[in-house]
Amino acid sequence: MELSCKSEYAVLALLELTAHFSQGEPLQIRQIAAQQSIPDRYLEQLLATLRRGGLVRSQRGAKGGYFLAREPWNITLLSALECIEGSNAQQANCEDEPKTVESAVVREIWQEARDSAHGILKNYTLQDLHDLRDKRREVNLMYYI
Repeated sequence: MELSCKSEYAVLALLELTAHFSQGEPLQIRQIAAQQSIPDRYLEQLLATLRRGGLVRSQRGAKGGYFLAREPWNITLLSALECIEGSNAQQANCEDEPKTVESAVVREIWQEARDSAHGILKNYTLQDLHDLRDKRREVNLMYYI
């Protein structure tokens, strides 16, 4: 169970959109890419996937760009990752019945780990990440004498 580069970039882009949500103006790909160090072309593909998944919307034109499709407190990390990786990404690779007791035990533990990860990701929203980021920035800006 790893966070793919694709998923990490998508969450970073969503976090950038969350930071600008209250302004109500779209962010252009180049702005998001520069702020989060994501390659432009790759980000373009990720945002298209997020748009198809209903997490972001786009606006055409000179002042165009991308917005969150709904409030950041209504978008969970789980929904973002499922949009990028597919909802079956957490499913077991082996579809057949386990052939040994050991295999059954390993699969049960792996399923428990997936269920735990699923529960944690479901409980965190983009707003939670934004708030955690702001707290971390405050701690890093503290001046010690």
